[in-house]
Amino acid sequence: MTEFNNRIAAQREILLAVNSAPWREELYGMSSGALDRWVQANSLDQSSTLVSLLMEVAGKLFFLANKSQEQVTAEYQLRSCEVSGLTEKIRFELRQKN
Repeated sequence: MTEFNNRIAAQREILLAVNSAPWREELYGMSSGALDRWVQANSLDQSSTLVSLLMEVAGKLFFLANKSQEQVTAEYQLRSCEVSGLTEKIRFELRQKN
C-alpha cells in the first residue's frame, strides 16, 4: 500500500470511529474547518480530550499529506505510528462517551 493510501485509510478509520457514535452532525473531514464545524454543531468543548486528540491527529495527517510524495523518512514513519496511537486514544474516548 502506498503512503497516500495509508494516509487516506488512517483518515477513513478515524472518521468511521468518530461517526459510529451518535452526533447531531457527523464529522466529514479532518481539516480545521470540518473539525470546527463538527465541534460547533455538536456543542462540544474545544478543550475536551476528544477534540484535542482530533486536532492533534489532524495535524499529523496534514504532515503526512505534505510528505506523501517524498521518500519515506524516519519522521514520516514516526508520524504514521503516532497517528495509529492517536486513533486508539480516540476510540477509547468515544467508548467513554457512550
